[in-house]
Amino acid sequence: MIWFRTFTLAEVNAVFARYMTQFLGIEAVEIQENAIVATMPITDKVRQPFGILHGGASVVLAESVGSVASNLIIDSTTHVGVGLEINANHVRSARDGMVKAICTAVHIGRTTHVWDIKIFDDQKRLLCISRHTVAIVEKKVFGGKD
Repeated sequence: MIWFRTFTLAEVNAVFARYMTQFLGIEAVEIQENAIVATMPITDKVRQPFGILHGGASVVLAESVGSVASNLIIDSTTHVGVGLEINANHVRSARDGMVKAICTAVHIGRTTHVWDIKIFDDQKRLLCISRHTVAIVEKKVFGGKD
């Protein structure tokens, strides 16, 4: 198991229940031994003007689940994981339903984590593949605030 301790879905969803992730309806649905799975409904909040899932919404989902995953690995009393880089390849569109992001670790280092996030539609077709790099920094850089 890669996590700092055993986390519950309720704890992870308490993080997703705030900020942009709350607005978009992002929710963790599974914590595996080395992965986190999250969902996001396709609604008008995440569609682009042509009625399909906005690529930026997929990136928000990917970055959110990757950043949360990093913060579940580190000691949150002393460090914080912040997004350093993200890329995404959008390989298929979707108009409705629920998308599912599966976030797995590629690299867990002392100062950086790299995540692979694959986003699928309800028919388990790959919509987006993303790689997210997270910098691990001491909390004192942020004044010790969460």
